[in-house]
Amino acid sequence: MSLNIISNYAANVAHRNLQASDDMATRSLAKLSSGTRVVSARDDAASMAIGARLNAESQSLKTATVNVGQANSMLQIADGGMATIDNVLVRMKSLAVQASSGNLSQTERGFLDDEYGNLKDEIDRIAGTTKFNDVQLLGSGNGVTVDAAGIGTSVTAANGIEDMTFSANTPIAAADTITFDMQNLGTNTILTLTNGTVSQSIDVTSLATGGSNAIGAGQTKELNFDQLGIKLTLNENFGAAALASATNDNDWDADGTSETGAALQTTLLATSASAALAPVDFQIGTGNTANDKFTINLTAVDTGTLGTSSGTVALSTSDLANQTNAQNAIETVSNAINDLQSARASIGVYQNRLDFAAQNLSTTQENTEAARSTLMDLDVASEMTTFSSKQVLVQSGVAMLAQANQMPQNLLRLLQ
Repeated sequence: MSLNIISNYAANVAHRNLQASDDMATRSLAKLSSGTRVVSARDDAASMAIGARLNAESQSLKTATVNVGQANSMLQIADGGMATIDNVLVRMKSLAVQASSGNLSQTERGFLDDEYGNLKDEIDRIAGTTKFNDVQLLGSGNGVTVDAAGIGTSVTAANGIEDMTFSANTPIAAADTITFDMQNLGTNTILTLTNGTVSQSIDVTSLATGGSNAIGAGQTKELNFDQLGIKLTLNENFGAAALASATNDNDWDADGTSETGAALQTTLLATSASAALAPVDFQIGTGNTANDKFTINLTAVDTGTLGTSSGTVALSTSDLANQTNAQNAIETVSNAINDLQSARASIGVYQNRLDFAAQNLSTTQENTEAARSTLMDLDVASEMTTFSSKQVLVQSGVAMLAQANQMPQNLLRLLQ
């Protein structure tokens, strides 16, 4: 090899090899520090793509498992409420059997009937208040929800009334109509509901647009006319339209007349029937197919429903007013108990299915995580061996570059 001053070929070769060794050592160090075999797509593009999908699947399976747990919790709450109702029904049957005996006077039977009626109210209270995240689980408590569109020409969602709910003990009779009057009395606006016998007024001034209780877009508020057994659900249109149109002549929508709910005459005939419970869908899979969803169909167990599946008479219509009614109540309560047990059995079926779904999710998540690990996780022992090798090459490269840089010193001897 010739000796020259301008170029140091040996140093260039040593530097190039040192740079390559350092790059490989740096990549190996990145893998060891991150614990993953594929740090970037340059390491293994196919494995990175598959691993990303498997990781998303694994995380989604964890969330689905949480959903299964929530579904089981909801069913457990429903079953607990049904267990309490079962205890109430046992007591009601005992009262019916006692009241059926001819040795009791009407006075004594009246005492039993009072307790019997209160126990019916308690069943409806339990059914109406047993909820999971505001989802009704056991029924509406024997109330009726009426679509405001069928109440009157102006008492609609467009004018602020989203819907109406009647309690189980509403004093409104089937033949009654409900009149809606809104009056602007100077600084206050008053909404009055009347069923022909009972009237109740509520000051709604604060609900006006800009008021302290103004209803925002997409929001609702409830007005409780408890003397009539009515709850009104109001939307944002109540403040924007209804209040603005109220005048001193009892106008609801500026047409000069009060509005009456004539359409409620037929609806109120069904006050003993409870509102249907909507099915609840739980996402227990990672896809968007029917198999990834678990639908729970809830069964109402309030007094308006109990007894109608096993018999023809609803529990709400039974009483112990006389010996004959008490004897009929025995069969009605027995049918109600049968209906309740059928509903509880359905809850049990759902719980068992969810247990198997949870087991399958756990197994699937475990196997998915193992598959992702095979593709993405680093074999630390193997990579440590590689890193050590690259470290030796780096150290060797540094040493050789130092030696190459010493070679031009030989030229100085020729120049002396």
